[in-house]
Amino acid sequence: MSYTLYAHPFSSYCWKVLIALHEKGVPFAVKIVEDPAAMTALRRLWPLGKFPVLVADGAPVIESTTIIEFLDLRHPDQAPMLPADSTAALDVRFMDRIFDNHVMTPMNAIVRAHMQTPDAPDANIVAKAQADLDTIYAWLDERLADQEWASGMDFSLADCAAAPSLFYADWVREIPESHVNLRAYRARLNARPSVSRCIESARPYRGYFPPGAPERD
Repeated sequence: MSYTLYAHPFSSYCWKVLIALHEKGVPFAVKIVEDPAAMTALRRLWPLGKFPVLVADGAPVIESTTIIEFLDLRHPDQAPMLPADSTAALDVRFMDRIFDNHVMTPMNAIVRAHMQTPDAPDANIVAKAQADLDTIYAWLDERLADQEWASGMDFSLADCAAAPSLFYADWVREIPESHVNLRAYRARLNARPSVSRCIESARPYRGYFPPGAPERD
């Protein structure tokens, strides 16, 4: 089995897949899409040009959650990302959607607002996204009380989604100090070797962050 991942080290959705690959210890090659040849090859596989895309034995697997579930099917005994119990697996998938849709999406809205008009990002868009983050932060802080990881006590697909979304969301709307459970969870994620590898690989690209990367993390 051979794997090639088309990705960028600074991309949150690429982190999500990279974390799962690191957790599983699966050998893979990376094609960084800043290389025009890599992007041309990616568009042949997926005309939208979105990444990550995993090529497994010559066949593309597209979208980060699907890639991780695909890896789990192929390597079920290596750091499983979904529990065998179907009810527990449903909760993992639910939390995966929470982080992608309700943390990553408003974070990206703020980033896009700064990309579109760097000197004067749309205040209404930014305020709405910040309010959405405030709401989900409060919900997550309550959810994570007495819980080490996002869904039960085992690291899972949900945590692969949580790590990049919370990493970057905290840059655009810092998690309040009062949310001690959520702040501690983000710190646990950042300290996990599979996540810290992504943080360090992305460090040279921090100048790409449109609102400006903070002097931390």
